[in-house]
Amino acid sequence: MSKIVFLDVDGTLVDYENRIPESAVLAIRQARGKGHRVYICTGRSRAEVYPPLWDIGLDGMIGGNGSYVEDHETVVMHKLITAEQCRRVVDWLHGRGLEFYLESNNGLFASERFETEALDAIRLYSKRKEKPGAEEMTVRSVFPEMIFGGELYRDDLNKISFLLSDYQDYLDAKETFPDLKAGTWGGKGEEALFGDLGVKDVDKAVAVHTLVDYLHADMRDTIAFGDAKVDIPMLQCCSFGVAMGNGGPEIKAVADLITDDVEQDGLYHAFEKLGLFQ
Repeated sequence: MSKIVFLDVDGTLVDYENRIPESAVLAIRQARGKGHRVYICTGRSRAEVYPPLWDIGLDGMIGGNGSYVEDHETVVMHKLITAEQCRRVVDWLHGRGLEFYLESNNGLFASERFETEALDAIRLYSKRKEKPGAEEMTVRSVFPEMIFGGELYRDDLNKISFLLSDYQDYLDAKETFPDLKAGTWGGKGEEALFGDLGVKDVDKAVAVHTLVDYLHADMRDTIAFGDAKVDIPMLQCCSFGVAMGNGGPEIKAVADLITDDVEQDGLYHAFEKLGLFQ
């Protein structure tokens, strides 16, 4: 029976230095060679899915933490932040003195001072992920395709991420924009470094159901892999959920299987254990 496999990207398919283990590439190619479908399911927008990922061989992607669904270059679903919502958020962030970037399938668009103001947060985030050379990281090295000086009032957005001066910024954003989905990343609770605002009432689970319905497939044939709290809805909705060894305790608690770390061939070992090479 062929399976539909959903892979988170950062910390699951690629390591914290943005490298793709050769064993992960081999696992995906072998599984697809046996007739299984493999999709990435990520917080990244399509503009951040660079050629090395597509070169592995994928059946499509879910992006923007569920706001975008694609199967073999066919757009199945794309829910966007409206132009009016974007304008309100951008004006609010400017008024509050918070730097940000806009996440679109057409690119990442940085606010006027994001490159300098986000530097400390980017380095701290990299240090928490135990990235070598974290103290030398720059915004441009972390976001190589980021666009500076671009239009900030847009109608093509999946998500908006913004630098937190403190946790209250997130709480106020959540209260100010009830028509959007508010979250944080870069740390737990008050240790979070960034807030984000996305399309309301979508997540990775909603997108998985949308794609499976489009394929006229069965949720009983789905397998999900992830490493972070944002992946929990995906693991819970799929028939089988795998947490990476480098994942957090929350996702490990809901997983059916805990595999090895991404850098220790965790993806390959799990694919093998689940019979995806047969």
